[in-house]
Amino acid sequence: MSPLKITTRDAADGPVLEISGELDYANAAQLRDLIPTVGLRPGQRLTLDLGEMAFCDSSGITAMIAARSHAHAAQADVVLAAVPAHTLRVLRIVGLDQIFAVEAGEETATRP
Repeated sequence: MSPLKITTRDAADGPVLEISGELDYANAAQLRDLIPTVGLRPGQRLTLDLGEMAFCDSSGITAMIAARSHAHAAQADVVLAAVPAHTLRVLRIVGLDQIFAVEAGEETATRP
């Protein structure tokens, strides 16, 4: 089991949440609780950098949807960056790749 770690940083186009470890039932609430505290202005972009995420279950997907709702309420965009292949597969199967901007692979546009 890989513990969840969320690091917040600012990028030129908006906040970035770097998620590492397991985003699952046991700890997805950690992300859901953090989301409303992330300040966003209209036109910004909230990036969830998943490059170090080891595992994601349906609770993790629900937390990502909460991030999308938060961003849209602030008239901001949301992007999932560096999405691991196994997570990207799940997003495609359930059609969430159609509601999220997804940047697969190791490259993340918001890296310093």
